[in-house]
Amino acid sequence: MMRVIVLCIGLQSFAMGQSAANGSVRLNQIQVIGTHNSYHAGLSPGEAKLLMQKNPKLYEALDYRHRALDLQLSSGVRQIELDIFADTAGGRYARPAGPAAVAAAGLEQDPDFDPEGLMSKPGFKVMHVQDIDYRSTCQQLNACLKIVRRWSQQHPHHLPVFILLETKQADLPPQYHAQSAEKFTSSTFDALDEEIRAVFPLREVITPDQVRGKYASLEQAVLRGHWPTLAAARGKVVFLMDQRPVGPVYLEGHPSLRGRIIFTNAEPGQADCAFTEENDGTQEAIAALVRKGYLVRTRTDADTKEARSNDTARRDIALASGAQLLSTDYPASEPAQWSSYSVSLPSGAVARCNPVNSPATCSDQAFIAENGR
Repeated sequence: MMRVIVLCIGLQSFAMGQSAANGSVRLNQIQVIGTHNSYHAGLSPGEAKLLMQKNPKLYEALDYRHRALDLQLSSGVRQIELDIFADTAGGRYARPAGPAAVAAAGLEQDPDFDPEGLMSKPGFKVMHVQDIDYRSTCQQLNACLKIVRRWSQQHPHHLPVFILLETKQADLPPQYHAQSAEKFTSSTFDALDEEIRAVFPLREVITPDQVRGKYASLEQAVLRGHWPTLAAARGKVVFLMDQRPVGPVYLEGHPSLRGRIIFTNAEPGQADCAFTEENDGTQEAIAALVRKGYLVRTRTDADTKEARSNDTARRDIALASGAQLLSTDYPASEPAQWSSYSVSLPSGAVARCNPVNSPATCSDQAFIAENGR
């Protein structure tokens, strides 16, 4: 009988902890693990050999890969990153230079990177670098988003999933003989918003308009703590813009992101600033932004360097900084091949109470048995 009473008390305490975490903790008061270039399928064998010969440093930087998006989410990742290329007419990136270069070098041909012809269809494409590093676990943006939404529907009580979008439009140096990238305009961004809406109904997305509410600007709202609670955010996704320079284009005709879907990576002090990146920021600088109310993303490692040497200094600073989104190439479910390097939260949970700004009512125990993992 005593064991039953103890068990009931334990379950009641856990439920109370979950209720507190859902009801009083806000979206910006937790910390989660994310993956960098989450779609990255890695280099194929022939292209890896060729790049190793021509540019060993670049090869080392690209020598990582991730599992499918839904597997990452099921293992506890709550932020993913998708690099997107505009391809309005379709087919712009359908014939990369990689296979021809492998053949010219006399290396064994790699499997077809696009056997279904998906890259010939119009729409945003997901890859890292055109003609060089273009193999993805999902090649079309709408396909990647559908994977996430299907997972979300299967786990309706999950903590919010943050989807970082990096718009790729830079052209490579002439020696790479690479396809020029289509540039992003205000119209391109209109099409991007529409592609997102075609997959995710607005009721499943936390938007800038929702966060702004009745405040004059988005920044004013977040500085006054107007992020939604976890109770309101569960089962939803949040779209974030990676690159700061494209923010003004995305804002055209949409002051303070009115009517837009994606939160810009904005400079603190700007009307649209709710989210900002500090990938190389100091622990003190990041913590100061978090305390003010901003959502911050930082990286725990880059270019496989920390993983090869098992250097945890950058990771440990990121964890202590309070940055809500910690982006890595090596979540606990995908540790480094050269060392024991990986990134996880101390509790091993999907999220933890933010070490900088979480309220006293927050309990890490509420996230250990995350419903929807």
